[in-house]
Amino acid sequence: MARIPPQLKNSHRTPRRNSHSCRVIGLMWIDFVAMQSMRGRSGHPRIAAHPGQPVTLLDSESPYRSRRLVVEYDGWTSAAYMYDATDPIAATWLANHRKAPADIDLTMLDAGQAPEMPEGYTKHPDGREPLDAQALRAVWFEEGDGVALFEGYELLAVIPGWSNMSKGMPGYSRDVIGQTPFGWALDDAIAGLGQRVAEATDFWRWRLDPSAWDQFRQGMLGHLLDRLGPGARYWDVSGGRQPLVGVSERPPTGRRSFTVLTTVGMSCQRMPVVEQTGAGARSRSKVELAVATTMPANQVGTIFRWLAQYPWHEVSWLSSGQTLPWYQGTATFPLGGGHEAVLFLDNPSRLLGPDVPDLSGFTVASEPVKWLWLIPISNRERLIAESRGAASLINQMASQSRSWVVG
Repeated sequence: MARIPPQLKNSHRTPRRNSHSCRVIGLMWIDFVAMQSMRGRSGHPRIAAHPGQPVTLLDSESPYRSRRLVVEYDGWTSAAYMYDATDPIAATWLANHRKAPADIDLTMLDAGQAPEMPEGYTKHPDGREPLDAQALRAVWFEEGDGVALFEGYELLAVIPGWSNMSKGMPGYSRDVIGQTPFGWALDDAIAGLGQRVAEATDFWRWRLDPSAWDQFRQGMLGHLLDRLGPGARYWDVSGGRQPLVGVSERPPTGRRSFTVLTTVGMSCQRMPVVEQTGAGARSRSKVELAVATTMPANQVGTIFRWLAQYPWHEVSWLSSGQTLPWYQGTATFPLGGGHEAVLFLDNPSRLLGPDVPDLSGFTVASEPVKWLWLIPISNRERLIAESRGAASLINQMASQSRSWVVG
């Protein structure tokens, strides 16, 4: 796994301005929280080195459609930008195409132009030829929150999931020397990032192979047969979008009086952001969701159209003790009972109800898969979990003899 920069550790918990968002280049102290992006401080919607628009060399959307990589060339420089649904959130300088300046030209940045890398921080101080648009290609990370940029077969840049221009965390570029506000040296991080890029290449080669998906699904269904007994219906909830996810219905058996619905496919890929959560991240990166119910399965199962692809479309992750509010009114909530949110628990046995089925033991690419059970809660209960912690809410629910079986 690539090494997470120290200044990013735990930054997902308490967003704050940090001193690493500022850099000294030459004799100038550049505050990149104020600048927000490599487009400069003017708020211009596009780079404009000259009158008119820059040329887009590559525009690549992630397989999950939640991120987009755009490579632009304005005659003097080339840069890569990662977008969310609307705005650039991370970037890296790629190349100068004329002789490098001694220092940063702040007037260019104020005008909304892309920065030129100062001569002491680029491997090509005299500039290099423009990038070959036909040779550029993107390889998205398995999680969909990071991307590698190739020029032919050569790795040109990496924008990992932790890159964030508002925190002064640019991407990594082949031609950068050291650390600058516009990009960090890829050479300094190649041991970890090179492995991640190779893993991403192998992952998509496997994931997009229809036979591989069939093998995964059959393996998962076999695991569920051993743990939950014979299945009934199986249906797709991905709508033809990545990641592919289905739902398996396991009706009551002689030893179980309730139906279990579980996703099949979420664990095919790691969830985004998890790698930023510290030691043991990969043990938390792959999940499936399940719900135990005595309600009609076709009604309850609609909850997965919302949740099954949530981590990749929202670039987030799910874990035990987390809550999420339903995005519509109470009347449409699939789990009924006037509830309007869900609580995720890997072990709901502290709540009233029968023994919780043991679904452990399934691995994907040697990484364990954890099942999270869905527990319907009210919005008030969700706020309790957020303010006091999930343990406090679980204690309250247990004292009320609330069952983990939805019915």
